[in-house]
Amino acid sequence: MTGDSGSDVDRLARSGPDVDRLARSGPDVDRLALSMLHLHGVHDDDHQSRDDRDPPLWSKAPDFANDPARAAAVHEATRRDRERYLSAGLSEVDCRFCHASVRVKKLGAPYTAVQWTASASERCAYFADIRAGGGSSARSPSCPRLADSIRHAVAEGCLEEYSSAPAPGDG
Repeated sequence: MTGDSGSDVDRLARSGPDVDRLARSGPDVDRLALSMLHLHGVHDDDHQSRDDRDPPLWSKAPDFANDPARAAAVHEATRRDRERYLSAGLSEVDCRFCHASVRVKKLGAPYTAVQWTASASERCAYFADIRAGGGSSARSPSCPRLADSIRHAVAEGCLEEYSSAPAPGDG
């Protein structure tokens, strides 16, 4: 902005907002845009338009297209990490009431991680009762019958009370 006394930005700066008009009709988008221009200045980045044929300038991770052996090693390490994060230490536990089968990891006395599958959720009698009543089983924090079955699995020694599986992480 050059300070030209005839510019819209300068006129806006001199006039100030019309509070009554704004209260009646909402903000005037043009005035708002001009006030942002006045406050922050012109946004003139030197970005040039790109087309789909241009190679990407940046990505989160290299694809190692030039090194197939390294790409295979990264793929295998990613598979192992995914396995460790998603299923390390999980054990199958069947509900003693409805026989829904879930994967469980005890992280301590009050902490239990449960992985429900779609079929287990559909089979769970407690969740079915909620759905039959017009509710959503997704809003229920857990199934009390399954919680009893998990406590029973710990008491029987089928499930560790404190999982010995390594915690997911970098090591």
